[in-house]
Amino acid sequence: MMNQGIVRLLVVGIFVVLGTAQAANRPNIVVILTDDHRYDAMGFLGHPFLKTPNFDRLAAEGVHFKNAYVTTSLCSPSRASILTGLYAHNHHVVDNYNPVSKSLTFFPELLQKAGYQTAFIGKWHMGDSEEKQRGFDHWISFKGQGVYVPDPKMLKAKGRFVPQAINSGYNINGKKVPQKGYITDELTDFAEEWLASKDDEKPFLLYVSHKGVHADFLPPDRHAFKYDKVDIPTPPTPTANPDMFQDPPMWVRNQSNSRHGVEFAYYTGVDMKKYYRRYCEALLAVDDSVGRLLGNLEKSGELENTVVLYLGDNGFIFGEHGLIDKRCAYDESVKVPMLIRYPKAIEGGTTVEKIVANIDVAPTLLEAAGLKGTGEMNGASFWPLAKGEKLADWRKYLLYEYYWERNYPQTPTTHAVIGEDYKYIRYHGVWDVDELYDLKSDPKERINLFNDSTQAARVTEMNRALFSLLKESGGEAMPLMPDRGNKYFHRKIKGTKGAPFPDNFYREAGTTGK
Repeated sequence: MMNQGIVRLLVVGIFVVLGTAQAANRPNIVVILTDDHRYDAMGFLGHPFLKTPNFDRLAAEGVHFKNAYVTTSLCSPSRASILTGLYAHNHHVVDNYNPVSKSLTFFPELLQKAGYQTAFIGKWHMGDSEEKQRGFDHWISFKGQGVYVPDPKMLKAKGRFVPQAINSGYNINGKKVPQKGYITDELTDFAEEWLASKDDEKPFLLYVSHKGVHADFLPPDRHAFKYDKVDIPTPPTPTANPDMFQDPPMWVRNQSNSRHGVEFAYYTGVDMKKYYRRYCEALLAVDDSVGRLLGNLEKSGELENTVVLYLGDNGFIFGEHGLIDKRCAYDESVKVPMLIRYPKAIEGGTTVEKIVANIDVAPTLLEAAGLKGTGEMNGASFWPLAKGEKLADWRKYLLYEYYWERNYPQTPTTHAVIGEDYKYIRYHGVWDVDELYDLKSDPKERINLFNDSTQAARVTEMNRALFSLLKESGGEAMPLMPDRGNKYFHRKIKGTKGAPFPDNFYREAGTTGK
């Protein structure tokens, strides 16, 4: 088998021969990536109180992908999938601690070789590195999660300890520069400065990768406490509202009393209603950033020749199922906002129902630029879907995967098959029940149909689809990476005890052993 590093060099080398003669006719590209932005936190979707005029503008002037998912709901793996077009089982970034392999090809490398000038501004977070990465001419980043402000006293809103939230300042093309203010605003400042200094004769890729709105959610003072008087309903949970759920897995009920559960949230017992208010307020700063960037491009006359893609790296659970954070395969965790604007080719105000994913971003943006993705990519270009074309052979199912982390042992290794109508979830390494949900009649995923005899054929079909997707993409072996970082395995003293096994796991003793 050819060495992966050699393959990467050959792939990038192919683009050298294309030259840059056509570069001037290619569109500019702006990617705006937000952290922990779940699919339903946008005003135009009818949110009860959140106002997001700039997200709304993108939707009105572009396409909203209603069923956009990530293939691993965790910061680093998802970000690696966006850049490479690969599943986590192929790029091997399966947690937030291990770095990305140097053998992988990032799509900005291919744009760069085709004559694009490229800039990365924001959160890298594959390992704790802030070092400049291949594929980018201009580089601004920080270690780990970064911090919202260099000194917590600068903000009215106060937070908690967050792993990997490191106040390292910025690495600007190899030079250390201290952070001075609110990070969402400063990253936007840096983006506007680069736009003003770039070469106007060449197309560009601007990749703005926000820290916001990663937990702990700290809004800037101009938005802090804006939603303090808004009433937030408490979502039902299998523990508090068992009559509203059918066959919830044992691990879900157990996670309620853990760092990633509502009962012992982050070891502090976070008030989830207040937490969600701060989240929405922090998100307003990202919406401000989107507005500033659109306004900047409009003022320079470049907006109409710029593909603008907005998406989240994963969702976030605020108490649904008794859980918090992400990682699991429920929609609040895996479904993300995705908006794309390019009026030269895309009709504004349209919605695409087909399932798209973070692994599709790289091939899509390359096609938008008139290029082709590598044959190694697992994703497919949704550029034709964005342009309104009907694709009869578009995917029926999307593969989801999450690999158990020793740091956060509450959530098991999870594989899922996501369709437009049903979702099948299979767990690995735990003694527990799997799941099947009718996404049309049960969008909150509370009625598990896995043991419903009328759904037996569907479970079998989707299980086969799962292993077919794994085989086709080379995912039959699970990556095992070195242990790094702290371990958060604790439960709350005097908290809820361990959940019982499902009723159908019990049987009478027999005499034959069958």
